[in-house]
Amino acid sequence: MFRGLYNAATVLVLSATAVGAHDNRSSGESSKVTLVYEHKLPNAPGKSIKGVLVEYGPGAASEAHTHPSSAFIYATVLEGAILSQVNDGPIKTYRAGESFSEYPGDRHGVSENASRTEPARLLAVFVVDTNETELVLPIK
Repeated sequence: MFRGLYNAATVLVLSATAVGAHDNRSSGESSKVTLVYEHKLPNAPGKSIKGVLVEYGPGAASEAHTHPSSAFIYATVLEGAILSQVNDGPIKTYRAGESFSEYPGDRHGVSENASRTEPARLLAVFVVDTNETELVLPIK
């Protein structure tokens, strides 16, 4: 089941980028976040699965953030390498094909492109309350 879901989400991501969603950003800029998939879960009333493409230009980063308290996230790097730190854990480098997860209430302190010269992309798949519309919440 998950392999089929991953493949379907990958097709959606590739389709989204084929129509011009890719963004070349200069060093130090933020990431580009695009909702590419959303589906209510028929066996879990009130829950949905949402696929979010996060694109980083060379040197780009996301600000420190959390997600809705109902969100479980499974992220897979599609291209390049991503530096990531969840809660007070170590900063880790994830390369294309590698994955990590975030649990409800986790803080994502570091999320950035590991390269200053190449782009990076990841697909974050959320299982979240259907009524949640803001999936990334900046830490103030």
